[in-house]
Amino acid sequence: MTITQLQYLIAVDNHRHFARAAEACFVTQPTLSMQVQKLEEELGVLLFDRSKHPVRPTNIGEKIIKQARSVVNETHRIDEILQAGKNQLEGLFKLGVIPTVASSLIPRFVKSFHQKFPKIKLQIQELQTEEIIDKLRMDELDAGIASTPLNEKGILEKPLFYEPFMAFIPKEHRLGKESFITNSELNIEDILLLNQGHCFRNSVVNICKYRNQASEQAIELESGNFETLIGLSKQGFGMTLVPYLHALNLSEEDQTLVKPIADPKPTREISLIYTRAELKIKVIEELHRVIRESVPEKLLSENQEVVSPLPDLV
Repeated sequence: MTITQLQYLIAVDNHRHFARAAEACFVTQPTLSMQVQKLEEELGVLLFDRSKHPVRPTNIGEKIIKQARSVVNETHRIDEILQAGKNQLEGLFKLGVIPTVASSLIPRFVKSFHQKFPKIKLQIQELQTEEIIDKLRMDELDAGIASTPLNEKGILEKPLFYEPFMAFIPKEHRLGKESFITNSELNIEDILLLNQGHCFRNSVVNICKYRNQASEQAIELESGNFETLIGLSKQGFGMTLVPYLHALNLSEEDQTLVKPIADPKPTREISLIYTRAELKIKVIEELHRVIRESVPEKLLSENQEVVSPLPDLV
């Protein structure tokens, strides 16, 4: 039994497909399949049910794969111990970031992080929260940046900052002349929303105490990014909510249409999330420190009402 065989085993479990697993491991499918088969022969058990599409682990296969993940993780831990002994951080670090954070946060910290830790190759993927969680559990990511709390078993959360929601309201809107707005003035039927799957959408819905009663207009005008929502809003299709950091990046003209929400300000908690307290923890700690240094100081303390990013199923 070799570490390479265990890595191939994990890859097949992650992708549930031998060809895609081989591609992810940068080997040919016959090579990967042969090594998995040799491992099965050595153990005397069938690890995958190849009659199923996608392939599935057998009952004993699931237990062995779980142990294989622990073994492979511990080999990675050896590398970390060596790095710590040399007092240096290096290697690949895979980070997933949700779309509603990526554009406003990544440019703030990447250059500084690279300057401080030039030997760390930061590989960033823009993914939705569910994808980040899945990839963390399959060890395809080292950490993620997402809106929390998520209440996911085995997922650790390390808060980074607390970002208020801001209202983007065109001048002709019923609230266009207000200097600020209150929670009670928010009407879900009048708010342009992100598509299903975005945690920011869930938070907006939760702010409005929405219960599956969206108007026809709100459904038709859903979009996948803030720029589209702002453009539609300026054309008279309603108002929208944007995160504080995104509002800072708007043009001077558009910033005149941004209004704060009165206390208690609805706020989202943004955290680093990961699955293990030990593996690559030094990199996670340094990334956490650099990101916090990159955002306005007033966002660092939790002093408002954190809105859940989870769908309201009530």
